Amino acid sequence: MDFNMKKLASDAGIFFTRAVQFTEEKFGQAEKTELDAHFENLLARADSTKNWTEKILRQTEVLLQPNPSARVEEFLYEKLDRKVPSRVTNGELLAQYMAEAASELGPATPYGKTLIKVSEAEKLLGAAERDFIHTASISFLTPLRNFLEGDWKTIAKERRLLQNRRLDLDACKARLKKAKAAEAKATTVPDFQETRPRNYILSASASALWNDEVDKAEQELRVAQTEFDRQAEVTRLLLEGISSTHVNHLRCLHEFIKSQTIYYAQGYRHMLDLQKQLGRFPGTFVGTTEPASPPLSSTSPTTAAATMPVVPTVAGLSPPGEAALCLEEVAPPASGTRKARVLYDYEAADSSELALLADELITVYSLPGMDPDWLIGERGNKKGKVPVTYLELLS
Repeated sequence: MDFNMKKLASDAGIFFTRAVQFTEEKFGQAEKTELDAHFENLLARADSTKNWTEKILRQTEVLLQPNPSARVEEFLYEKLDRKVPSRVTNGELLAQYMAEAASELGPATPYGKTLIKVSEAEKLLGAAERDFIHTASISFLTPLRNFLEGDWKTIAKERRLLQNRRLDLDACKARLKKAKAAEAKATTVPDFQETRPRNYILSASASALWNDEVDKAEQELRVAQTEFDRQAEVTRLLLEGISSTHVNHLRCLHEFIKSQTIYYAQGYRHMLDLQKQLGRFPGTFVGTTEPASPPLSSTSPTTAAATMPVVPTVAGLSPPGEAALCLEEVAPPASGTRKARVLYDYEAADSSELALLADELITVYSLPGMDPDWLIGERGNKKGKVPVTYLELLS
């Protein structure tokens, strides 16, 4: 019990000394040991890394889960070390509602058939979103969170310890400075002829005491300097490790972009397939067309709009009334052809398109007046239109 009380008293004394030193530094009444410029730059870079990592992490969580209540629930499950329950995505929920609506309104009607097709596409979009969230959480969010909860806490702990070592060092410097000033004053020997012998003896005794105090302060200063230098080196090594953290976060960022690219490419492919399927349905509205001329005076605008035929149009297909492009008769331009690598498999919708296989190389070029979302692709003797989103253009 006595040992604990002594340790408690010692810790309280150290804390009080540090508090006094810190307060005097703030008021400019005490000198402060400054760190070198390189060390200060390492500290600033570490702080910036921590702050921006927190912001990127929070905003990515908002991107993946816009519902704040759901984010709080997932956070609580993680803190309790429990598995987060599977949650239906918005796309999957919309697909469920559409399928139920088609079942009740009549799956054989044009509206019901369209609802079923759209629900299937929305279900695929929801599944793609679920895969994207899962992949992004593992490859991007988890490393950022591990840095904040692991490496950064270690750095912060060592920085606090370095701050305490610096306060101890500066307190020892201040104590030594005061002791030397008192010793110099005490060594001024009074004139024995003009003062009492008792004062002369007291002055000599005080000089000896302050000499011992200076020796003690110098010893404490050496110990404090050694501990400060050791802690500064440990902290420096941890701060220099931020460069490795940047490399790791860069790799994770590439993984995040890759998963996001796959997610949006899947969404584009699903919606393009859906648009093509809806374009084959009789009486299905795919897009809207403006009337070429105002309705006749004998017909009301409502009647004209209701009886006007709407021609289905699909991106990349020639509209009716225009002559179909005969690709075999089109010669590639003398310049402007490029090599392209296929990112994903693509199944041609008709004879005007070119089927693609992932990772194959083809030659592509564009023609005047052509839809910018499409290019002409060549593979050997085969030629056809290919979607730009399925390609990675090379030099």
